[in-house]
Amino acid sequence: MAVKAHENEGKVYLLPSLMTAGNLLCGFLAILKILEASILRDSELSGWIHAYKTSLDFILAAFVFDLLDGRVARLGGKESAFGREFDSLADLISFGVAPALLVFEIVLYQFPHRLGWIVAATYLVCGALRLARFNVYAARSEENKEVFTGFPIPAAAGLVSSLTLFLLSLYETDRDLKQGWGRYVLAVLLLLLSFMMFSKLRYPSFKGVGLRTQRSLPKFLLVFATVALTVIYYKWMLAVDFLAYFLFGIIRPLLSPHWRQALERETEEEGEVASE
Repeated sequence: MAVKAHENEGKVYLLPSLMTAGNLLCGFLAILKILEASILRDSELSGWIHAYKTSLDFILAAFVFDLLDGRVARLGGKESAFGREFDSLADLISFGVAPALLVFEIVLYQFPHRLGWIVAATYLVCGALRLARFNVYAARSEENKEVFTGFPIPAAAGLVSSLTLFLLSLYETDRDLKQGWGRYVLAVLLLLLSFMMFSKLRYPSFKGVGLRTQRSLPKFLLVFATVALTVIYYKWMLAVDFLAYFLFGIIRPLLSPHWRQALERETEEEGEVASE
């Protein structure tokens, strides 16, 4: 049995791996668009803001693929060590390299004494450490599937990208982004996320959410309203969503166990629970 389990660890499961490959591809395309925007900006050509926004779209698309790969693997019972390692490598590109390069090319390159690349590199290194720690815990079966230890790097990239998208939308009418408060916000955010990714704070994983998940009517309406607002006002609502998740991990230790369970627990279909 041990030999068979060891053999299964190296298998490549098609659908989860395709989702992870989509994540990696989006990260690669985001990096290409960031470099294109940098060339256009340095050449004083138009279209560089559009190129940056396209790179942000690719990073956010990678986030969607990352949500799908784990869910597809769990639904099919196809989780493996290979999939976990492949996912981490893709995450490092899409949610580590791409956001760090993005913020560096937009604002950090102007910082004196190489402070800009130090800030970007700090985010990248802490993201890699966060992924390595997750893989070690998962290999030892020490990772609690209901929570993440430390702010997950996909959510960190989502927060950076959504806030940058919001600031770029302001930049279309405000030409002082690079000289104003925007550059400091992004720099401080990268440093704060670097610390939070490697912290011991816990964040709900929502891995239990599925087709059989039940919610009360008020909670359903709240989720529906949030999704609707995000779709309609995505330029700023995405940043609100990721920021709310970020802040929840900070206030979570202050909540009573009852409130934690009410906010995080997912209820399976009653008929299925009864049959067990």
